[in-house]
Amino acid sequence: MSSAAKDKKNVAKGFQPLGDRVFVTYTEELERTAGGIYVPDSAKEKPQRGIVQAIGKKVENVKVGDQVLFDKYSGSKLRMEDEECLILKEEDILGIFAS
Repeated sequence: MSSAAKDKKNVAKGFQPLGDRVFVTYTEELERTAGGIYVPDSAKEKPQRGIVQAIGKKVENVKVGDQVLFDKYSGSKLRMEDEECLILKEEDILGIFAS
């Protein structure tokens, strides 16, 4: 596990989603234009991909550590320890990326 993944895991420490909720952190994707210029975070849309950090007791189809795809308008956004996170219902997850 990379140090970035370990740091992200600390974000969920002490937080337990309820019911069928899933706590997700966004995956970091550096975006570059064709000319080689990096696009700042403030100028791009948030990714629709994230890593599951914690799950509620009724969640059946995903587990902590899964990389998932979700609709860009789903869930409730929050900021924890200077990181943008998302709380989704399990039904809002569209799929799991194979590892």
